[in-house]
Amino acid sequence: MGRIADKFAQLKKKQEKALITFITAGDPDLAFTCELIPEMEKSGADIIELGVPFSDPMADGPTIQRSSERALAAGTTLPAILNMVKSVRRVSHVPIILMGYFNPVFKYGISKFVTDAVDAGVDGVLLVDLPPEEASEFKTDADSKGLDVIFLLTPTSDDKRIEKVARLGSGFIYYVSVTGVTGARKSVEGSVLTSVENIRKRLDLPVAVGFGIADPVQAARVADVADGVVVGSALVKLFEEFHGEELKSLVGSFIADLKAGISRNRGPRNRDQ
Repeated sequence: MGRIADKFAQLKKKQEKALITFITAGDPDLAFTCELIPEMEKSGADIIELGVPFSDPMADGPTIQRSSERALAAGTTLPAILNMVKSVRRVSHVPIILMGYFNPVFKYGISKFVTDAVDAGVDGVLLVDLPPEEASEFKTDADSKGLDVIFLLTPTSDDKRIEKVARLGSGFIYYVSVTGVTGARKSVEGSVLTSVENIRKRLDLPVAVGFGIADPVQAARVADVADGVVVGSALVKLFEEFHGEELKSLVGSFIADLKAGISRNRGPRNRDQ
């Protein structure tokens, strides 16, 4: 069992849900990212997604686009991110996922990337522009090395896509709560919660919901029906306004609040209970 599956199993035993937090690797620089990851874990992040900055982030809203621009301006590259993860592994065993686009992986070389990512301590990869229909080569290499490949479902996913993602995905399924790009929203639609409940009945893998979750109240609503809650843009926005130790402190406080929100009043509403 890999670190991601193990984390979900541990949380399920405790009747808890996973808090999955996203930051862009290298914003404002990789040294800061390396220092921040253990602090995020201590504050309550169960799984950490590291965005791989890319020059054409088509699925990302303005907040994460600007974050990628800052990281690229600081000289962040995919090899440097893997070296940073390797350094983090000296002090932290939190599950780490690389989230981004296929182009940097393709340029790196698929087999070499998978080998180097696993050697560095990466647990999973989510490539937003690599659908399961086109992922066979990447999936074969990843499976051979024990690297989880996480796929997306959306409110428009049909039965065929749900079945395919359920069959090919590993780690967990990432359910995109809104159509469109990333970014914090003011509310979580009730229809999203209903859709997640229905999808969970058809999948063996945990389902985590992301895109648009902005605060502990929204996170708690999603945690009532999902196995995990993903928060990204609301965290990344802090990187625009704060720096250094103040930024670390605010990120830690926000994560602690989110974890408290999804843990509060958690009862026997988990699946199979």
